[in-house]
Amino acid sequence: MEVWHVLITLGIVAFIAEIFTSGFISGSVGFGFMLAAIGSYFGLDLVWQILIFAIGVALTYFLIRPFMMRFGYDKQSQKTNLDALIDRKAIVIEEINPENNTGRVKIDGDDWQARTTVNEVIAKGTEVKVVYIESIILYVKLIK
Repeated sequence: MEVWHVLITLGIVAFIAEIFTSGFISGSVGFGFMLAAIGSYFGLDLVWQILIFAIGVALTYFLIRPFMMRFGYDKQSQKTNLDALIDRKAIVIEEINPENNTGRVKIDGDDWQARTTVNEVIAKGTEVKVVYIESIILYVKLIK
């Protein structure tokens, strides 16, 4: 087995690793291995192969990675925990009243303490939208 075979194999392994990781780092390394394999196939010296690898990784990382991060990854799927509740709809299960400091909403069967973003009373059974979260209190607004 020749050196360029090994480099192509390493490149394929790096591309497969990119499937399971984020950030396009493994993809950049895989691209560098592929370029180094081309250099090896044409009989370039080891120093040139390493240089081609390094340039390939750097160019791919700094030129293609920003594009991949913007358009290649779904930002919505990265929301977790409380951040996932923002912009969700909820049902008021206890009247939201700023004067009495009361109010509860239900999202996906979970009961949350709620306040309104403006000083208004929201009746029980009304559908609201979560605007932001402070600690364990959801701040909601009326959906019109």
